[in-house]
Formats: sequence, C-alpha cells, structure tokens
Amino acid sequence: QVQLVESGGGLVQAGGSLRLSCAASGRTFSSYIVGWFRQAPGKEREFVAAIIRRGTSYADSVKGRFTISRDNAKNTVYLQMSSLKPEDTAVYYCAATRRVVPSTLAHEYEHWGQGTQVTVSS
Repeated sequence: QVQLVESGGGLVQAGGSLRLSCAASGRTFSSYIVGWFRQAPGKEREFVAAIIRRGTSYADSVKGRFTISRDNAKNTVYLQMSSLKPEDTAVYYCAATRRVVPSTLAHEYEHWGQGTQVTVSS
C-alpha cells in the first residue's frame, strides 16, 4: 500500500514560483508512475504532469512552465511550478499507479494524496 502526502502549496503572485512535494511511504514507490492533478472550484480534476522513471509528460497548459521530477532515495516526487498564472489556482493532488504506461485519466490512478492548495493572485 502506498500513502501520499503533498506539501508546498500556498499563495503566490502571478509570475511567481512554487515547488510542490509528494512524499510517499512504501519500499516499491520507485516502480510507480506518479502524476499530479489539479481541481479548481466548480471544475473537474485535470491532469497536470506524470513521471515514470525519467520519462515525463505534461498537459499543454503547463508545458514549459512546470517540471516534474522524482528522488527515489527520498521517496518523493516534485512539481516545480514557474511563471504561475491565476488560472493555475486549484487544489493540487499527487497520485500513483502501478500501470506501466503514464495516464492522463484520474480514475486510472489507485493512490491519492489529500491535496494542497495553490492560489495565484493577479
């Protein structure tokens, strides 16, 4: 069983940066695909980024601004967010799956964290 805990959210001005962390329990975490999703009020949860070993994928809306990375020694996945925009405001969740191919679909991830709020002011 994998448990995920996000941290690093907060309030930032447009154009600023934040780094989110997703700390995981479980000795086999390095074999999981890990994704970041976000959900704004009144909207569906949407894919942001995913990482498998060293391969990554991103939503078009964050390409060039966000970077996902992982430190398997620390059982942690990061989401570095730069050039933040007000439309990036949402609760950000990390999720993990044992699938072998990264997915952009939330229902294909078995394990979820509790989420961390990111608010970008204009």
